Amino acid sequence: MSSLSGSGFLSIDWLLTLIAAWLLIGCAGLLAPRQLGFVGRTLYPLGALVGLALAAVAFGALGETAEVAVLPLGLPDLPFHLRLDSLSALFLLLLGGASAGISIYAAGYLRKGEGTAPGLQCLQYHLFLASMALVLLADDAYVYMVAWESMALSSFFLVTSDHRLPEIRRAGYLYLLIAHVGAIGILLSFGVLQSGGDLSISNGVADYTFAHMRAMPHDAFWASAAFGLALFGFGAKAGLLPLHIWLPEAHPAAPSPVSAMMSGVMLKTAIYGMLRVSFDLLHHPLWWWGVLVLALGLLTALFGAVFSAVQSDMKRLLAYSSIENIGLLFVGIGLTLTFQSFGMNALAVLALTAVLYHCLNHAAFKSLLFLCTGSVLHATRERSLGKLGGLIHRMPWVAWLALLGVIAAAGLPPLNGFVSEWLLLQAFLFTPSLPHAYINMLIPVAAAAVALTAALAGFVMVKFFGIVFLGQPREEKISQAHDAGWLERLGLVWLAALCVLLGLFPVYVIEKLDFVTRSLLGVGVYPAGNNTPHGWLLLAPISADRASYEPLVFLLMIGAVITATYLIVHRYWHGRARRSAAWDCGFPLQTARMQDTAEGFSQPLRQVFEPFYRQTRELPTAFDTAPRYRVVVEDHFWYWLYLPVARAAEFGARCVSFLQQGRISIYLLYSFLTLVALLFLVRG
Repeated sequence: MSSLSGSGFLSIDWLLTLIAAWLLIGCAGLLAPRQLGFVGRTLYPLGALVGLALAAVAFGALGETAEVAVLPLGLPDLPFHLRLDSLSALFLLLLGGASAGISIYAAGYLRKGEGTAPGLQCLQYHLFLASMALVLLADDAYVYMVAWESMALSSFFLVTSDHRLPEIRRAGYLYLLIAHVGAIGILLSFGVLQSGGDLSISNGVADYTFAHMRAMPHDAFWASAAFGLALFGFGAKAGLLPLHIWLPEAHPAAPSPVSAMMSGVMLKTAIYGMLRVSFDLLHHPLWWWGVLVLALGLLTALFGAVFSAVQSDMKRLLAYSSIENIGLLFVGIGLTLTFQSFGMNALAVLALTAVLYHCLNHAAFKSLLFLCTGSVLHATRERSLGKLGGLIHRMPWVAWLALLGVIAAAGLPPLNGFVSEWLLLQAFLFTPSLPHAYINMLIPVAAAAVALTAALAGFVMVKFFGIVFLGQPREEKISQAHDAGWLERLGLVWLAALCVLLGLFPVYVIEKLDFVTRSLLGVGVYPAGNNTPHGWLLLAPISADRASYEPLVFLLMIGAVITATYLIVHRYWHGRARRSAAWDCGFPLQTARMQDTAEGFSQPLRQVFEPFYRQTRELPTAFDTAPRYRVVVEDHFWYWLYLPVARAAEFGARCVSFLQQGRISIYLLYSFLTLVALLFLVRG
């Protein structure tokens, strides 16, 4: 291996050592594939420690000079080129920090007899982690695609852990299909970037490196082609509309730690790839790139929020919520591209900071929420919201930690989800008149759509927490639920702490994010040298006179109001309180059946956004002895896009099926006719 300098152990060397440690931990699982104690209590905690070490090394690499390495792996004359810069360091920090909490949770989550053997699942899980890390370090198309495919295949086997169930196998195959379709787009994008549109260009072994792509001049047509292919490929992995169809199927099928890893971390590798191509490998973006990404992001965010609101399966609800958050990330990328194309660097860096911040935030709170659903699922064996309720009394640890995740995901201060959404809205609100009339018309509409999406996200989180944890148990067996074990609690506490810290110290976080924005855009939110103009307490991305936010002051005000209310009620009013029977009106007969159901909670939204859904209703009649009301909400894209494509593929297969007769004489005839045709063409 060769590094940037000939002596010394660089950060990239430490990272490669940690990646190798993940692989060794995975292989160790094969030594005792069915010994749950060894795999769960030894290997997964070791994987969590490696994740912490990787996050520490990546944090130290932020803002440092880029480091490169060449590994003598792969094919002859095709070595692996790796590079560690601020962008890859930030996403490695995200990977290490989130994986530490998820891995320690998984150590307590594993159970015997649940699908794949624990040791084999350990190999797949740590190969998944190592593949994502290599994707973030890749500096050529070859190693990038090798790591990308390894990530897709290992996550496919994790999704189909319980492969005995047909619906899980179908979800896994759909995920693998969309992943490979997207990989084709990414590969073609790298091909265009490598050649710059001139297929005759060949510079030997350096052609497929990212350094060559950065130096290659691209005209507007070929740059747009590369960008469009990258948007298609990375959009398929991220769940961008209309390539989102795999996400609400694969996430519920996977074990909860895998769902947390896929939603919290794997989706961000697609965001990383989009940022790498758009702001590093390509130069001088066109304004319509940003408008296209902005429009797709808005549609995706609104679509995800609307569909999340009507789900009755708690993991599908969180999966559609991830689609909503991915849409917001693409909205920020679209804004950044638009501002950069018009030379508005201050607004471009604000929008990009919102994107990077939300990547960190979503990794923390969505991983936390998926892990909380895993604890609920283990304790109750139920995913349906209609059969849960009242779990705050049986699972207080999970309930209160889930509440932190819900507040963060709803974008409420002082937790982390508020900061990134607030920054994104600031980028919209501070937008001056752009030199394009149609974009000026789009910006206020887009800002309103983002605000609507944020409001719907808050509604979804209220529904999720209220129906799962509040009220009375809707099923008798729910009253026997138990709280999470200590290893599961430790993982949940780690992720909840990240939500709190990212929310309370945004100025410090943005100082670190400035290293990334300066490497991509040349400027940061704060002046160089980490000298924030307003100190560490006040977040004022543009000007303190126009907009500012003080999370610690906000938290102290909330604490003061709650304390004052408690003292007033208990000290001054408690002695005057007089107990009496409540107004009757059915109160003594209140049961769990009187509580709002998941379907009833979202009925107003189903009516308002009815065109978004394909609804099937099963209505009872007056003569039914066992009346039943049922609503099935489906995705129009299944019927508008995917089923027609599937039918066309089946029709094409039938049309050419006559070629396969199963007789050797027919195949020899095909070969003879092909040879005759080739001889005729050569002679001609």
